[in-house]
Amino acid sequence: MRVLLVEDEPDLGSAIKRALIQQKYVVDLVIDGIEAWAYLENSWTQYTLAIVDWMLPGISGLELCQRLRKNNNPLPLLMLTAKDSMEDKVTGLDAGADDYLVKPFGMAELLARLRALQRRSPHFQPKELTVGNLTLDYGSSTVISQNPQGNKQVISLTNKEFQLLEYFMRHPNQIVSTEQIRNQLWEVSAEPVSNVVAAQVRLLRRKLTNSGCTNPIETLHGMGYRLNLSNESK
Repeated sequence: MRVLLVEDEPDLGSAIKRALIQQKYVVDLVIDGIEAWAYLENSWTQYTLAIVDWMLPGISGLELCQRLRKNNNPLPLLMLTAKDSMEDKVTGLDAGADDYLVKPFGMAELLARLRALQRRSPHFQPKELTVGNLTLDYGSSTVISQNPQGNKQVISLTNKEFQLLEYFMRHPNQIVSTEQIRNQLWEVSAEPVSNVVAAQVRLLRRKLTNSGCTNPIETLHGMGYRLNLSNESK
């Protein structure tokens, strides 16, 4: 799950980003509307949600909403603002925001509103995702492996391993390239490291193999990787 966070208050932006990362989101944090629009216009990433401050340098959050909807982009968007009048809320919602949160706010409320936005999204994410003998539980942020005898084992994963497995499970038996994985699971501003994807795949593969999965992630040289759980018991 990837979030575009547009907030020009450094402390608030950093606090929100930390909270989202703890919930296993991949977060791109930008501080002005021009850069945010550049991220939204390009197709290198697919965002699950956007959190946008109303008052931004360059292009306001209100205009970002309007541009998205003019381009028929259905990305769920939560507007953050200190503007708390009824007229302001109506203006923000009419511009295309899906929800409106007035500053100051509690982080628990922000996360709850994001979960509500996801439930209303046409790309609604269920509580669990199951492929082969693996079940990814979003509520507890755990992965469970089940062997042919029905015995279950919880696999301990880091945040990045969890995100990587989720990406593979959303594309089972499909070849995904290193570039696709890097673009979707690492921040746009992150320093590129040539072997970062390969290293994470090795770590994840080792944990899946130790849990009883047979050849869970194939490496197709020159092409990418493929999650192969078709022969595993559910």
